[in-house]
Amino acid sequence: MNNEIISVFEYLEKEKGVSRERLIPVIAEAIKNASEKGVNAGQKLKIEIDPRSGDIKAHLVLTVVDSVADPKTEIHVKQAALYAKNPQLGDVIEKEIQLANLGRIVAQTVQQTIVQWIRQDEKDRLYNTFKDQVGLLVSGTIRRRERGDLIVELGKAEATLPRKETCYNEDFQVGDHITCLLKTIESTPRGPEIILSRTDPLLVRRMLEREVTEIADGSVTIVGIARDAGNRTKIAVDAADPKIDPVGACVGAKGARVRNLVKELNNEKIDIIRYMDDPAEMLREAIKPAVPRNVQVNEEAHRIYFEVSSGDMSVALGRHGQNAKLTSKLLGWRLDIGKVEEAPKGVDHRIGQAVSVFANIPGIPEDVAKALVDLGFTDLQVFDDPHIVDDLVEAGFEQEDAEIIVDAVKSAK
Repeated sequence: MNNEIISVFEYLEKEKGVSRERLIPVIAEAIKNASEKGVNAGQKLKIEIDPRSGDIKAHLVLTVVDSVADPKTEIHVKQAALYAKNPQLGDVIEKEIQLANLGRIVAQTVQQTIVQWIRQDEKDRLYNTFKDQVGLLVSGTIRRRERGDLIVELGKAEATLPRKETCYNEDFQVGDHITCLLKTIESTPRGPEIILSRTDPLLVRRMLEREVTEIADGSVTIVGIARDAGNRTKIAVDAADPKIDPVGACVGAKGARVRNLVKELNNEKIDIIRYMDDPAEMLREAIKPAVPRNVQVNEEAHRIYFEVSSGDMSVALGRHGQNAKLTSKLLGWRLDIGKVEEAPKGVDHRIGQAVSVFANIPGIPEDVAKALVDLGFTDLQVFDDPHIVDDLVEAGFEQEDAEIIVDAVKSAK
């Protein structure tokens, strides 16, 4: 059997990277347990394996007594003198024995124990390899899809990139190389469960740290990041040395550094601004290209009120309020946006505007738009009234024309 053990040692050292020093206690324990449940049932054994020769030595572990009740676990004090010098009652001695033929079932048990240990050892080593990489970038290759999730090969391990952790505008295919953030790792009976992310703001931070040497050496620091994954990210950076331009360092010569970041993030917009202690000044930088006016900072409520011109309102808010939300998150302040009051316009101007609103709706000719305004229908909101068709008929429109007008307005809203 020693030749077989040496072969096992050599195979596992070469193929699995498991040293025989780690494996010997496992094999010894497997042989011990299998023997104690087999032909040596009821006895306590101690197994020793020579790492060089593979020789196995087995010893019975016996307690010295003056009256033997169980010969499998006890030995008389006089007989104990054959195996130990000057034994005393209560001493534990080891009596070497020839290990009985293990038999097919016991040999299979030993083999299964070793296989299970090796599998668990591989899982533990993978877990220990990746547990220190949580929060860092990892790169791998997409191998397959499972229920909408992507399975990414990271060397000897497989990780999962859940669908919810991918950006809506990303479409990766099997075989693609991908860079992700290692978000979490858990040890499970099936092995380490590694979860990746492409949406976490920390992904952008790590990519910027990798791209910008000034961040790596500590000259430039990332103060905050607000991200709407797949659309836009706002980053506030600072530098302790006033001679260093933190924004310029991150953007790079001719925008090379930020372009690399945008490319890796599938053309996600990246806004890099300089951090400022004054929240009002920070707001002016972060909300660009909108220009905030009448800024009022409420320290107690941690809110900032400001106004923008009517032309800047859509810019300040951004698509679906994205610009305002990201700015609020980056600053850590609640934002309240108002519109700058403008000088009142003449009646004719307001009437002309109301006519233009209706005339720009498909299906409503300009003469009908003017007729609506002349009859007092100047606000689109009145068309939410369930009785609006009846009101139009009473105002002089035909039933069919009234229904067409209402349907056109509702379709345009």
